[in-house]
Amino acid sequence: MFNIALLGAGRIGQVHAANIASHGATTLWSVVDPNQEFATRLAAQYQARQQSLDEAMTDPNVHAVLIASATDTHADLIEMAARHGKAIFCEKPVHLDLARVRDCLKVVKEYDVPLFIGFNRRFDPQFRRVKTDAQAGRIGKPESLLIISRDPSPPPAEYVRVSGGMFRDMTIHDFDMARFIMGEEPVSVYAQGSNLVDPAIGEAGDIDTAFIVLKYASGAMATIVNSRRSSYGYDQRLELHGSEGLLCAGNILENQVQHYGKQGCTSALPEHFFLQRYKSAYAAEWEHFVAVLRGEAVPDCSGDDGERALYLADKALESLHSQREIVL
Repeated sequence: MFNIALLGAGRIGQVHAANIASHGATTLWSVVDPNQEFATRLAAQYQARQQSLDEAMTDPNVHAVLIASATDTHADLIEMAARHGKAIFCEKPVHLDLARVRDCLKVVKEYDVPLFIGFNRRFDPQFRRVKTDAQAGRIGKPESLLIISRDPSPPPAEYVRVSGGMFRDMTIHDFDMARFIMGEEPVSVYAQGSNLVDPAIGEAGDIDTAFIVLKYASGAMATIVNSRRSSYGYDQRLELHGSEGLLCAGNILENQVQHYGKQGCTSALPEHFFLQRYKSAYAAEWEHFVAVLRGEAVPDCSGDDGERALYLADKALESLHSQREIVL
């Protein structure tokens, strides 16, 4: 059994706590959170300990940490865990500042501990099937990728101000997916954006609607379509076109029942929230991390992948502000 210290008892920490506790090879050893109410409640739910950060890091019974705390704590916690020889699972991003990310990854490399960054969409069964089918040659040479990612409703402006902006907070998932699906690095990025959903987001200095085009040395292209508003649910789709065919992954619906009548056909809407839509992806990425702990795999999404996704987000923002294509 691998004992896990969970750092962060908020919404996403609760998702990870359930996956840790339900896996046959891991135990939720302890919960660490400065919010004592959250920590006490989650620890009691899973019969885990409450520990301080120093206690968790120095506890020889803790084999790994799962970092699900606020974004601005991630890099410091990664470095602390690395120095104490713990395997590390960290929610994206490592940090919002690229230089800070690179400094953090140097520490991880120095102490030679596994670091997995939680870009969970790589582990969604539908998206991963697109990747494996493309690798198997089912559509020939990939030529264009379309990623559609629309949130059901915008975040509050207070969150926007500390999130790093749409590209670093939301689109960063899609930059990682583009790299994952295409299997090559883009050579340029061009971004356009608008403030159409909530004027408060614009007043906070951000956008809520965007189109981004990535170009590759092979001539292939990827287009990312983002919106902070989708009145019909959480819209998550992708389409990969190749020289010999097309692979599509559509939305996961609230149910699969279709009704046919004289007025036409109706079906359910997409699932409304990311915790429902990506429930299986969160479980699958934990299964992968357990394989890392066992020495059976290396992290499928490493610190370097986290750095690269943030780099693309920064360059997309540069393109948006300069209104020109940025060569990478």
